[in-house]
Amino acid sequence: MAVTAQGTDTRKGQAGRVLEAHAPQGVLPSSPQEGAEDSGEGHLMTINMGPQHPSTHGVLRLVVTLDGEMVVRVLPDIGFLHRNFEKIVEGWAYPGIVPFSDRNDYLAAITNEIAVCLAVEKLADIDVPPRATYLRVLFSELQRIISHLLFYGTYGLDLGAFSPFMYAFREREWGYTLMEKATGSRMLYAFNRLGGLRNDVQDSWFQDLEKFLDYVERQAWPEYMALLIENEIYIQRTKGVGRLTAEQAIAWGASGPMLRGAGVPWDLRKTQPYLVYDRFEFDVPVGKNGDVYDMAMVRMLEMKESIRIIRQVLRVLPDGPVLARVRPNVRPRAGDYYSRVESPRGEVGVFLISDGGAKPYRLKWRAPSFCHLQLVPLMSEGSKVADLIASVGALDIIMGECDR
Repeated sequence: MAVTAQGTDTRKGQAGRVLEAHAPQGVLPSSPQEGAEDSGEGHLMTINMGPQHPSTHGVLRLVVTLDGEMVVRVLPDIGFLHRNFEKIVEGWAYPGIVPFSDRNDYLAAITNEIAVCLAVEKLADIDVPPRATYLRVLFSELQRIISHLLFYGTYGLDLGAFSPFMYAFREREWGYTLMEKATGSRMLYAFNRLGGLRNDVQDSWFQDLEKFLDYVERQAWPEYMALLIENEIYIQRTKGVGRLTAEQAIAWGASGPMLRGAGVPWDLRKTQPYLVYDRFEFDVPVGKNGDVYDMAMVRMLEMKESIRIIRQVLRVLPDGPVLARVRPNVRPRAGDYYSRVESPRGEVGVFLISDGGAKPYRLKWRAPSFCHLQLVPLMSEGSKVADLIASVGALDIIMGECDR
């Protein structure tokens, strides 16, 4: 891990003084965490990890106080990837907000679009054709598989394994090719519309999708497990590391795989169903020990459940249009509504306030990555530097939605 020393608590060099002078107030600790002691073999040292570092998964800065290899204190510092999404959309008409939401969690763009559409469609009393609703479920689950593949590959890199990254990208590129054939784009889709979807998909596309699902389920997924998850070195690096109790996860606003990895069986698709998720059968994977091993395993098992959901959608997908007739200048009734969806990272929420005009009075974006960053000190303080990397990687954070 490439980090740069910035001075010590007892003997601050020039670099340390410069850093303190320019650091945001409250970011750099002036003293070690209460109860921490000097090892006697050296001085406590404050270092930067990031904001440009491969193991921070984006432009995230961690200010870490170390006692040798032990993490005494760690403070996340965000704000390097401003989207300004919430303020910008106050000046935009509702249809223009949907494609712009792709940029928040750019690895789950379809999920972002659906969250915005559900809020506006509720306030504007827009009826979505059944085929479009079922296809939204299908694309949400395909997006989840692709996102979890990236997590698997990059988490292997975080822990020193290069091969899993290449294996995961093999199927991830296949998944992106499917998304491109259906939507015209590989990552930022602008596919959802108020009232449905921009376009339908051809029958041949569903045949290609089934081939992808068959290969991932029968060939690729067992390879992933044997290559990394069942590897003895990986198990030693993750078992018992970054533990969260169910109470801690709930208290700090965790959701998605982070919450379920801590043993809480909360999945919006089951507990508060949206779209037509209540019509499908699937299980909610839950961890037992609340460590980073369980959090990763939850994501691995979720890929199989997503495949299960997609197969059910394909069996009952109705015919018909995919887009309702909606006025270009949509004017939802005055009021507010909170829509929430289960993204690959957790609960994405859109709190929309309408004053009856063609633009939102206020739109608040609930980003799971922002909530999960608060867990870093809880998971890492008192552990080793290598465990800090494992804990940060287990969050599966996207900084675009943190700095929304």
